[in-house]
Amino acid sequence: MPEPDRSRQFDDELLGLDPDDPEARAFAAHLDRMQRERPAFTVEGYLAGVSEFADSANRAEGERRWGAVLIVLLLLAVSAYLVWDVLHFVATTWL
Repeated sequence: MPEPDRSRQFDDELLGLDPDDPEARAFAAHLDRMQRERPAFTVEGYLAGVSEFADSANRAEGERRWGAVLIVLLLLAVSAYLVWDVLHFVATTWL
């Protein structure tokens, strides 16, 4: 019976590789992420996508990490602008 933290990839795709090797474990984790099936077009699917983006941004280094930070900052800036615009519209329309 496989260990609980051992990827099933060592039984299917990675036969012959040492499951205790850190590089083989990292590659098995990568294959697990690539083959994960998520519900599409649901709130759970969208939240899983955001969670996956956050996990990959935390693993990133260098330019990719700064790119992820830039994307998050741009999304926050657009959200802040839209909230301000809605508040301005409501205040000018009803007051």
